[in-house]
Amino acid sequence: MIVPPGPDIIEAMANQPATYEDANLCLKLYELRREETMRTARNWFATFHAATPADLPPMGAPENAYFRMVTSYWDMAASFVTSGVLNQELFLETNGELLFVWEKVRELVPQLRTAFGSPTYLKNLETVGNAAIQRVPAEAYKAFSARIKGIAAGR
Repeated sequence: MIVPPGPDIIEAMANQPATYEDANLCLKLYELRREETMRTARNWFATFHAATPADLPPMGAPENAYFRMVTSYWDMAASFVTSGVLNQELFLETNGELLFVWEKVRELVPQLRTAFGSPTYLKNLETVGNAAIQRVPAEAYKAFSARIKGIAAGR
């Protein structure tokens, strides 16, 4: 079992030089995102918005599977960083979509953790998503977040 390390380990991992194995894993993650069903799920997710768990598509609906596919994919990919398997800097440089996904679910996740009784639900996505936020200048992140909220509001 891989146990996610604390912030000090994650920071140390970010400061280690990337390796060829890191690059190959980033390429593999990219390749997985191109799979047909995953592309369909990602396209749906780009237009999706839920403010509460009740707003999620019902279990059994294809859109519910899409939500789970996208969020669990990015949580899995982020787990490679939080476990120290993948260089954080290289991951964040090559996977900007993670921040988009995290921003779309950031306010929903605490509610889902409560609803599911799972305090660690999407914890890796949260950890790496927050690390991605820290890399962006504050004004740029504020504008990005506003764009995401605008999409959700139909603007």
